[in-house]
Amino acid sequence: MRCPYCGSLDDKVIESRTMANGEAIRRRRECMSCSYRFTSYERIEEKPFMVVKSDGRRQPFDRAKLEKGIERALEKRPVSTNMVENILNDIEDQAVMKGKTTREISTTDLGELVLERLRQVDKVAYIRFASVYKHFENLDEFINEVNSLGQSPADEQNGGEKSE
Repeated sequence: MRCPYCGSLDDKVIESRTMANGEAIRRRRECMSCSYRFTSYERIEEKPFMVVKSDGRRQPFDRAKLEKGIERALEKRPVSTNMVENILNDIEDQAVMKGKTTREISTTDLGELVLERLRQVDKVAYIRFASVYKHFENLDEFINEVNSLGQSPADEQNGGEKSE
């Protein structure tokens, strides 16, 4: 595999890990020429996993697009690049599992997976992503979403009333 730093074709695999229930392999590699470390992925080439847009259009799942949205939400937040990678892997795995039979997932379901994961990791990033994803129209919607962060998921299902 060509080193993205120096272009050398001489590298060694440091670590391999199976992902997505055996449908992908993640390999950490080290260039033998410059010692730069990088990650490669191996996947079985098959019918592409599709994302169904709200208007019914379908387009191939784009991990880079998902990564860009998550990184924008996490910008200037105390979250490591390794954690971002783990978040992406988790969301991609969940999306593939959710759309296993049809090989597709709706943008709504994908957005909810992202929101769920960001809520666990960083509340500010969650609000940033939610404000774009949920198309907040005014300050009240934004405030309601911030207030919902103080509630447990069970409270939200009960219409925002605190359970005792």
